[in-house]
Amino acid sequence: MPPTRGELAEALQPLLEAPERAAIICDIDGTLAPIVEQADLARVSERTARLLGALGRRYAVVGCVSGRGAGDARRLVGVGSLAYAGYHGAELLGAGAREPEQMPEFEQGADQVRRFAGELEGSDLRRLGVRLEDKGPIFAFHWRGAPDESAAQERLEQEVAGAAESEGLLTHWGRKVLEVRPPVAIDKGRAVRSMVEGSDVRAALFAGDDRTDLDGFEALDGLVTEGTLEAAVRVGVASEDGPPEIVSQADLALDGVSGFVDVLAVLAGEP
Repeated sequence: MPPTRGELAEALQPLLEAPERAAIICDIDGTLAPIVEQADLARVSERTARLLGALGRRYAVVGCVSGRGAGDARRLVGVGSLAYAGYHGAELLGAGAREPEQMPEFEQGADQVRRFAGELEGSDLRRLGVRLEDKGPIFAFHWRGAPDESAAQERLEQEVAGAAESEGLLTHWGRKVLEVRPPVAIDKGRAVRSMVEGSDVRAALFAGDDRTDLDGFEALDGLVTEGTLEAAVRVGVASEDGPPEIVSQADLALDGVSGFVDVLAVLAGEP
């Protein structure tokens, strides 16, 4: 049974009691927007965008973290007054900023990733239904919706991931997607820290639905241990193919995107 409005308000009390010293940070795909077979078809609802805009006027920090580029993330959400972190934290786009700031070493490794992905263009991946997504410095191999998802995943596990790692590239598994990244340490925890540190924020929330979002949970834990934060709320958005840890490690577990919209409504003070 989903939590009642009263239960949500109780769980979110550390943020509600002092919004001027609170941060709301969340993943996008699977948290704000439903997961779809083709990433460019994802949409954030008008109500969700309106709630995020209201939060941006009420809370000290409101940000979105994504595996997409920061500019693409902002276009998807449609609220320019928020902060955005792209490529799992390698790129930062401040509220109202025109251009993102990116780690130089991350972009330098992008050519190596592109060469690797280009060598696979003539392979049997497309026959298996694997879709390649060029995300700039990152290439994503999606098998969601493939005729035989198990066979596509097995091919990626047995050959593609190993080949990428043997060339010194980094790999990361998500919800029916393998990402090949430059050899630079990045994760969503880095993005969470960048949005919280240096501000007057004393309470923060991070919400996500995938394995990559567990790094955001870990960052909140670290910030509390270090004394930067007094309170943290980890929100896990459950789904059929999401990792069980996103629920087991969460302070507040919700069912799908609609469940997180309820959280946004409570945070915004919507009656």
